Amino acid sequence: MGLLEETLISIKPANKEVVEKAWNIIDGLTKPIGSLGELEEIAAKISGVTGKTYNKINKKSVVIMCSDNGVCEEGVSNNPQETTAIVTNNFTKGITGVCVLSQFANSDVTVVDVGIKSDINNPKVINKKVEYGTKNIAKEAAMTRIQAIQAIEAGIEVVDNLVKDGYDLLGTGEMGVGNTTTSAAVLSALSDFPVDVVVGKGSGLTEEQYVNKKMVVQRAIDINKPDKNDPIDVLSKVGGFDIAGICGCFLGAAKNRTPIVIDGFISSAAAVCACRLNPKVKDFLFPSHLSAEPGAEYMMKELGLSPMLNLRMRLGEGSGCPLAFNIIEAALHAMNNMATYEEAALNRSAYVDIREKKN
Repeated sequence: MGLLEETLISIKPANKEVVEKAWNIIDGLTKPIGSLGELEEIAAKISGVTGKTYNKINKKSVVIMCSDNGVCEEGVSNNPQETTAIVTNNFTKGITGVCVLSQFANSDVTVVDVGIKSDINNPKVINKKVEYGTKNIAKEAAMTRIQAIQAIEAGIEVVDNLVKDGYDLLGTGEMGVGNTTTSAAVLSALSDFPVDVVVGKGSGLTEEQYVNKKMVVQRAIDINKPDKNDPIDVLSKVGGFDIAGICGCFLGAAKNRTPIVIDGFISSAAAVCACRLNPKVKDFLFPSHLSAEPGAEYMMKELGLSPMLNLRMRLGEGSGCPLAFNIIEAALHAMNNMATYEEAALNRSAYVDIREKKN
């Protein structure tokens, strides 16, 4: 049995009993019931993930899957393909958007080469390269089915190792010129949403380039005929190594009962694939923000989840994850430290004694 199959079998749903206990605690805090809105939902959901009513985050990291896409031959991005390798190396210097936001949130970044077109000779980049980029989906399948599984398993392995190292909150990011094209193709293929509504301008295309991008996505679907009932078939035919790798991250997090944050459009496509492979994965997912890409709203509809923020961001890289980390930790801090109505009626020293026992 391979790692992917073992992982899918091992995933269990959220612990509903603990979620109910968490809600009883939350509803008993000194506030009107429901007045902390989504913060309450987040705290209760985390309890279902971990199996503990009181939770604290110790170590967190944004996992950035980096790979190249052959569809760039079709002029779907304004960025040269060399940008993928350049930005991947820049992640290790701490100078990109996701890096500085992660620094602010006291989060690490984990950089993975899962399919960059060139060799990355950087010890700070984990080498999980499946192939030197994908094929052009407008002409043929992006990768073989075996390669898609290899990329998914690479994500599972990375998460397994991070959890062993004590990380208990993860985020997902990516770097790969052309990956809004592959993400739109994956979403359209899996959901039957029309190409016209899920394809965006990505890196700032002109109107003419935008029309071309939509035609490229439609052509990719028409030529490859991905099976909507088989997420691995969809990934292999019109996806990318980065999307498959992030899909593996979501599966690995669910297996390890670790909360994991979705960034934007590309990682949402990976989340849809992961949930199609095992619907229980949804219990472990926390969407960070609503990407400015037009297809992002359809991604959330497909997942049945609501993002925490809408900041009109479309950087990618995992840049929404550190912001979500702050919100998640705030939710847990509130649950751990607010007094219950009963405690609030006690004197301060008695309250402190009770709180210390809880923590």
